[in-house]
Amino acid sequence: MDVHFQKGSGFSGHTGDVTCDSYNKYREDVRILSELGVSHYRFSLSWPRLFPDGTRDSLNPDGVRYYNSLIDELLAHNIVPFVTLYHWDLPLALEKKYKGWLGDEIIELFNDYARFCFSEFGDRVKHWVTFNEPWSHAVVCSMVGMLPHVRDRGREGTYACAHNFIRAHGRAWHTYDKEFRAKQGGKLGITLSCTWAEPKNPDSQADAAAVERFLQFHMGWFAHPIFLNGDYPDVMKEYVAKRSAEEGLAKSRLPEFTTEEKAMLKGTADFLGLNYYTARLTSALSAEGLSKPDLLDEEDGDVHVGTHPDWPAPGIFFINVVPWGFRKVLNYMQNRYQVPLIYVTENGYHEEHKGEVQYDMKDARRSCYHAAHINELRKAIVHDGVNVQSYTVWCLMDNLEWDSGFSQRMGLYHVDFTDPDRKRTPKESAGFYRDVIKNNGFPEGAPITNQVLEWWKKRAQQQKNSSSS
Repeated sequence: MDVHFQKGSGFSGHTGDVTCDSYNKYREDVRILSELGVSHYRFSLSWPRLFPDGTRDSLNPDGVRYYNSLIDELLAHNIVPFVTLYHWDLPLALEKKYKGWLGDEIIELFNDYARFCFSEFGDRVKHWVTFNEPWSHAVVCSMVGMLPHVRDRGREGTYACAHNFIRAHGRAWHTYDKEFRAKQGGKLGITLSCTWAEPKNPDSQADAAAVERFLQFHMGWFAHPIFLNGDYPDVMKEYVAKRSAEEGLAKSRLPEFTTEEKAMLKGTADFLGLNYYTARLTSALSAEGLSKPDLLDEEDGDVHVGTHPDWPAPGIFFINVVPWGFRKVLNYMQNRYQVPLIYVTENGYHEEHKGEVQYDMKDARRSCYHAAHINELRKAIVHDGVNVQSYTVWCLMDNLEWDSGFSQRMGLYHVDFTDPDRKRTPKESAGFYRDVIKNNGFPEGAPITNQVLEWWKKRAQQQKNSSSS
């Protein structure tokens, strides 16, 4: 599989050639999952591993054999496979031949890849995700060089790329619905990155309006056409058209769906996969008179984003720990977009690893992070009636975090990337999560539970002292 990043992206020479080596160590990894007691395991199929040139003509039997073996091993341990079709790894041949996701040809090629996966694995896989975080892929990945043709076309390219993600999702859903659902009995949805937003000034109507624009330009961009009416949110169409006109363009950079496409897209998800990590403070960019943001959707949406000084930052620039935002975004997604079912497909904590020889396995902050977010999830389910049926930690083990390489560690298990065997070692958070699963909640009186409680008490006291000083 070819993994390419823009020069100077901070990738530091790390490659995706081996990473955790789950290809050879999948039996050990499934054993670890079984010892944790998990009910399901979310993983992604690699389009380049199955079809190296993007088409069936290049079918790789070793890739098929690997995924069949992994699925069978999971089922042998009573672990449900939860499978994503596309997690940002496009066959390089398609990038070169069709300019990747800019070419309309990619829609039918993706559909044929999806059809093969349904046919080959769908007798055992009952939970399918078409795309993981299309917003992140279209907006952010183009910035770090993973979508060079999209980047070269600027904002127009990003909107065109996302447009094809949505249309490809709809085609794949109908393929599953018409050709496989009756026999296989599975579900198919899409996973969205869902960042919550709050007004910078709660008393400002302009900032409150900026919150809604932020949410629409992030989640609504994809959720609105798929779950509601087959079309983009009105506020998104309005603002992109306005900004395009101000720049002298003859028409909006945001593409339009045809009448037939709107009908095809509406209702094409059995569930929403929801990834939550953080929240933002928002204000109206024009009202604040601030410099332009880096991300096109914030500029086109007239939104300026920031964070609150009391929101802990674990070390990666775009993540702050805001557990209560999790409950809010779960409610928003179900109620705003009439989502019938939610699976939390990612929630995790970043730690920066600067290459120390001895890694500290006592990662109390990760345990605290998950404890706080699981607590908010329970509130959303029990008190708010949100239909959530799974919670998935990102991630099982440290891995290659895109342009951060191995410098950001998110796993419950440490991986020694200097060891040819890629030794896995459980961190303290793995024991905490194992206890949560075993007890279906936080085990009262357990040492790790007490440690988590003490950490949060200490944090609360620090905030209180900071406010009074």
